[in-house]
Amino acid sequence: MAEKIKQALASVKGYTRKDEESATLQTEEELKRQKRIKLFTYIGIFVVFQIVVMTVFGLTVMKVKTPKVRLGDSTLTGFTYSAATPSFDTTFNTQIRVKNNNWGPYKFDAGNVTFMYQGTPVGTVAVPKSKAGMRSTKKINASLSLNTDALKNSSTTLGSELSGGVLTLTSEAKLTGKVELMLIMKKKKSASMSCTIQIDVSEKSVKSLQCK
Repeated sequence: MAEKIKQALASVKGYTRKDEESATLQTEEELKRQKRIKLFTYIGIFVVFQIVVMTVFGLTVMKVKTPKVRLGDSTLTGFTYSAATPSFDTTFNTQIRVKNNNWGPYKFDAGNVTFMYQGTPVGTVAVPKSKAGMRSTKKINASLSLNTDALKNSSTTLGSELSGGVLTLTSEAKLTGKVELMLIMKKKKSASMSCTIQIDVSEKSVKSLQCK
């Protein structure tokens, strides 16, 4: 009888030991499963983060914007005119500005800024080959003669404008060059300009200057 009791107790202890081992294995498997879930979660977060960073990088740093060329503050020197002839002669002092909003320099070739009266050139100034740095503006001081020599054989309303006190000129320019990004990528870009200039004849000064 005692032997049977011992066998029964041993059997119970065996089952208990197996249950404990099974519970331990289940716990270890659960811990491993949780670790795998955490690992995959971290990997997923990292991948999403990289996608966001690359998207932002592509939309900002790597996006090539078209540079702009504009005229800055401008003045006149020695303005003379005749409404009867009609004619005018003056020195136009200005600042040519090449604005580069890119995350890399804009290297542009030499070009010209042409000033016109009703489509006929009355003066031209050369823009030397240069570079506008990363997110900066290249400023070039310039002076040129504006006169009516090319208008002598043209039928214009110049006389009435001079008599009316406001002379309207236009100015155009186009610069070609390349934007460099990360020292490996080069993108061709042209900077263009179209300006309207109004000159106050009586004050012999620039009344307004609008560029686009």
